This record gives sequence, structure tokens and C-alpha cells, in this order.
Amino acid sequence: MSYADQVFIQNCRDILENGVWDTDREVRPRWDDGTPAHTVKKFGIVNRYDLRREFPILTVRRQYFKSAVDELLWIWQKKSNNIHDLSSHVWDAWADENGSIGKAYGYQLGVKHHYPQGDMDQVDRVLWQLKNEPASRRILTNLYTFADLSEMALYPCAYSMTFNVSGNVLNGILNQRSQDMLAANGWNVMQYAALLMMIAQVSGLEAGELVHVIADCHIYDRHVPVIRKIIENEPYPAPKVTLDPEIHDFYAFTKNSFKVEGYQYHDLDEKIPVAV
Repeated sequence: MSYADQVFIQNCRDILENGVWDTDREVRPRWDDGTPAHTVKKFGIVNRYDLRREFPILTVRRQYFKSAVDELLWIWQKKSNNIHDLSSHVWDAWADENGSIGKAYGYQLGVKHHYPQGDMDQVDRVLWQLKNEPASRRILTNLYTFADLSEMALYPCAYSMTFNVSGNVLNGILNQRSQDMLAANGWNVMQYAALLMMIAQVSGLEAGELVHVIADCHIYDRHVPVIRKIIENEPYPAPKVTLDPEIHDFYAFTKNSFKVEGYQYHDLDEKIPVAV
């Protein structure tokens, strides 16, 4: 069984069996037909994935790894906030007529700040620190800029990544204010595991542990039947995921820089409704 499957199944069962519904409250998200999109949730879930043991990809439901990496690079490498720079359509519902999602995600990572070493954006600052100050406890990024929230199409869900070096191992903590378990959990986990691998490699380090901290971990009401079906699937072993060892520049990675071998999965036939 893939460890990612084990974690996902346990979390989903815990939410369904012990979670709290918000059906007694007014909620912001709506389904396409205008109906309020209610959720059942657990607060403060923390999951740990050791990339030295296996890469965290779900097998109980098919995951589109290259599309996930493409979105990650759109944010972290291109530092874009325009969907015309993205190959998939995952952000279409939040973009304006020009394709912009406002001052969100990639926009925040691309803003330059002044340091004694010169002007750098958040990504370049992380890369510089890992090479020059690996013992620092200040190596992190933050997308939740309060001054810009009113100009974002969606407040950042995965909003902070903290990097920490122990010996020759790079570990990371992904902080997430909100997690849609069906639509986004497996997607975000494999994205930030891939990010940890890329940044570790260009920094001369080994990718270690990804810690995923989720404040509001929820399942939408219309997703419950699909989740129940998925977690009854028999998991497969985790596939092997490797990164092109010849790449030593973070900005040279592409979605094809990864190789996934032996990926077995269960297809999901149902169309997943997305609450906006």
C-alpha cells in the first residue's frame, strides 16, 4: 500500500466519522446551481511524508502528476498569475477576462524585496539561503500578504513553505489554511514533494521529510459519495519517482524532468463538481 493512500484513507474516514458539519452556518462557496456548498471538517491535521522512503502519490484515485508539476512551476518558476501561462484549466473559474487571478500565488513569489545581498524575490531568496546560509531558521516563503488580499481572486490556500536543513537533508513544512480533500489533497501533496526534490537537488542536498499542516481539512457535501467510493479501493504500492540528475538550475526544470515508474491506479469516472 502506498503510504500516501494510507494517510488519505485515514484522514477521510476521520473526517466522515468524527468531523463537524457547517450546515447550520452561512458559507461563502457555491455550487454551479447557486446552492451553498457545505462541508464536514476536521481542524488541525498534520501529515508527514518521508521522501527518502517513497514518493507520496495516491493510487486509490488516479493522479495527473505532470499537470500538478506544471501548475507548481507556473507559481514557483514562472511566478505567473495569468492562466495563459498555464497548460491546464484548474484556475479558469477564478480568472478574469484577461486571464489574471490578481495579486495571488505566483505574483507574490515574484515580488522583489531588498536584502544586504541585493534585491531578490522569495524563490531566489530561498535558493540563495540554502547555498549560503543552510543553518538559517529563516528560510521560508509566504503568499498571504494582507495588503494584497483584496486584489486576489482567491486567498492562498497553500500559503507558506518553510525549508529546514538537518545535516545534508532538506525538510519542508507546507502550511495550508484550507484543504478540499477530494479536489486538492493528493494534488498538493505530490506538488510540494516534487518542489522539495527540485530545491534539494539544486542546493546539493537530499530531499527528506515533507510535513503538511492543514488548518481546515474538509470534504464538501456533494463529494461525500465519491470519497466513500475512493477509500474502498484497494491501494497499490507507491510508484518510483526520480528527477533528472543533470539539472542544477531550478529554472531549468520542466514537467518532463520527472520520471514516474510503475504507477498503478484506480480511475475515477465521476466528474468532480468544484465549489467557487
